[in-house]
Amino acid sequence: MKKIVIEIGAYNIESALIAQRYGADRVELCSGFAEGGLTPGPGMINLARKLLSIELYIMIRPREGDFLYTDHEFETMIEDVVFAKNAGADGIVTGLLLADGNVDEKRTRMLVEIAHPMRVTFHRAYDMTNNPYKALETIISTGTTRILTSGQKPDAIQGAGLIAKINEQAAGRIKIMAGCGIKDYNVSEIIKNSGVKEVHLSAKGYTNSKMTFRQPDLFMGTPESDEYMNLLTDGKMIARIVEILKN
Repeated sequence: MKKIVIEIGAYNIESALIAQRYGADRVELCSGFAEGGLTPGPGMINLARKLLSIELYIMIRPREGDFLYTDHEFETMIEDVVFAKNAGADGIVTGLLLADGNVDEKRTRMLVEIAHPMRVTFHRAYDMTNNPYKALETIISTGTTRILTSGQKPDAIQGAGLIAKINEQAAGRIKIMAGCGIKDYNVSEIIKNSGVKEVHLSAKGYTNSKMTFRQPDLFMGTPESDEYMNLLTDGKMIARIVEILKN
């Protein structure tokens, strides 16, 4: 069986290094976990490129929320793509839609051309399109390398049926990568049911803050967030998935 590519969404340098150490093939570098992944800062991108030998893709998403961007937001995305390219990234991850739920073909094509020779993943904005089969063809026409999708469902287990259909429709013209809700206990089922050769996960874990002095009644984010728990990739989860996919 062809090797299954494992991509890890990493939200800090430590997580990116853990992903590499435990056998991931590629890192998608992001900030803003609570927002679903945003463009990381320049220092984070540069340091990740210095420290990682595996493939490094950079999230290009200027804000949380929908994928219909203003002119200024799109200009920001262009600047971020150029920075990622100059920093030596292997690829970018992005997604742009029109108000009617179609793929923004013009702007997507522009980013693909600007990014070249970097590769481009169209992220789960795809899952928000009004017609997944039409959207697939549009994305292919732009020269995009792959699509990350949960099959327009809350997770890839539930969406495996659609993922299988678009994977068949793609017929090797673009790579289809399953993502969202992938764990060691379901990765084999997702691959079997969808037929994909690439999977994406965050392998999310947390580590307790080393702060000894704490202000329990103050919040830098939402009141629901824990200011003293830090996001960190679970390397053991990655290792288990690597081992499972060997068999």
